[in-house]
Amino acid sequence: MELPDFMSYSNKFTNGEFLEKISKIAKRAGAKLVYIALVLYYTLQSDKVALKDKAIIVGALGYLVSPLDVIPDAIPIVGLGDDLAVLLYVIGKIGNVSEEIKEKAKSKLTKWFDEDEMEEINELKM
Repeated sequence: MELPDFMSYSNKFTNGEFLEKISKIAKRAGAKLVYIALVLYYTLQSDKVALKDKAIIVGALGYLVSPLDVIPDAIPIVGLGDDLAVLLYVIGKIGNVSEEIKEKAKSKLTKWFDEDEMEEINELKM
């Protein structure tokens, strides 16, 4: 099986399309995965991020929105595990994320999750 060209998914990162995709999987994916995806999405929009890091982010977000997956998303419990692993790897690779971006992602997250569900993002080290 040949993997898709994830860069071809970069057109899915317009505000409307990407956020619509994330909102559809939010509850199933969990606050942690959605938070990291939003942090990467907002980091991608920053002019302070190196082009190399933007390419890595586009690849990771492309993998998230791609219909092809190593572990299909429809498989309960583990289906989104590979997506989370990729996003966590990329967060670690790009380094520090600004507090402004983290707050913007948290603000968006509150539209889909209650306070109890958002507790899981507190254990993330970014």
